[in-house]
Amino acid sequence: MIRIEEETMSALAEYAEVSIAFMVESRYVATPNEGDGGWRLTEEAVDSPWVKDYDGGEPPTRWLRWDTTNWRILSALAGSERVGGAIVVHDSQELDFLEGRRDLAALWDFRVAPEWRGQGVGTMLFKRVVRHAQDVGCVDLKIETQDINVNACNFYANQGCRLVNVVSNAYPDWPGEVEFNWMLNLRYSAAWFE
Repeated sequence: MIRIEEETMSALAEYAEVSIAFMVESRYVATPNEGDGGWRLTEEAVDSPWVKDYDGGEPPTRWLRWDTTNWRILSALAGSERVGGAIVVHDSQELDFLEGRRDLAALWDFRVAPEWRGQGVGTMLFKRVVRHAQDVGCVDLKIETQDINVNACNFYANQGCRLVNVVSNAYPDWPGEVEFNWMLNLRYSAAWFE
């Protein structure tokens, strides 16, 4: 039985013990759809698969350099074992990602332990993320991922998110990766997450 618990950022070190690493075997190429402002994604295999670990360069505890007053950890637990988690941020003026909006939440980090992936933990977490964002008065949820994280892209699309922005050359340390920004309108998606 999985339960989701809300925690403050004081639990960040324990939260970060859940691996976010995944195998990159393909990537999405985004091309604009004519006329509707959306994007079409085409999956392409990579030449040499590799393991991507977003925590590899710096641990998540680096985020504590910011004011984390409006940051929340949502942890997925199986008994006492952490099997996943999400960090939701709202009303944090230090983060350009929130576009200066007080009604926009960001799914800052999202992880499910490798042995628990594909078992519904991510969906449970995402529903709680949506509920938390709604509870603090947000009307939109913004998410960043990359073209190489095909499973995450598929997951967010299946949750009703729209790909709204594609940014090439966003990552100086990873010049081959493309930033994908997803958005979920919380006003129109409320019934979906009840």
